[in-house]
Amino acid sequence: MNITSQMVKDLRDKTGAGMMDCKKALSEHAGDMEKAIDFLRQKGLAVAAKRAGRATSEGVIETYIHAGGKLGVMVELNCETDFVAKTDGFREFARDVAMHIAAANPVSLSRDDIAADIVEHEKQIFVQQAIESGKPANIVDKMVTGKIDRFLAEVCLLEQQFVKNPDKSIQDMLTELIGKMGENVSIRRFVRFQVGV
Repeated sequence: MNITSQMVKDLRDKTGAGMMDCKKALSEHAGDMEKAIDFLRQKGLAVAAKRAGRATSEGVIETYIHAGGKLGVMVELNCETDFVAKTDGFREFARDVAMHIAAANPVSLSRDDIAADIVEHEKQIFVQQAIESGKPANIVDKMVTGKIDRFLAEVCLLEQQFVKNPDKSIQDMLTELIGKMGENVSIRRFVRFQVGV
């Protein structure tokens, strides 16, 4: 199949991958846009895995103040080099993450960072709900495990569905950014301020 420049441009617009990578993906998949997108996403995951151990000592601190000035977020996004920290794509991602934090109000960055007492408190509530519903003991454990897993996915930033594109999690967006930038990127920390809370 003949791969046109328009096809390459369309794929590049959808994925943000380089033009040569887009052309190669389309060529290897006979012009099938969906298969090419999957191929590029898998390649991005591979790049992210290779770069995961690298130190991220450069970056930016981005802020987001919601209209009215009653809600604000500050997030630190790190990368390997100052060059990447100054790119528009990197800074845009930092702004998007800050805006997402304002909207979604995550409790922690990842499951590892969430306080054990918060998880235990939620677990007790879920156990009580399951018992009151009259479920047998062996079912209660499975129900509680599933509810805890869903709770953690809702309150951990990296697992939350991105507010501007619910088809992707923040981790998916971060992995794509690592693939585009060609170096390790990490969300180091964040803080969310809200008047009266």
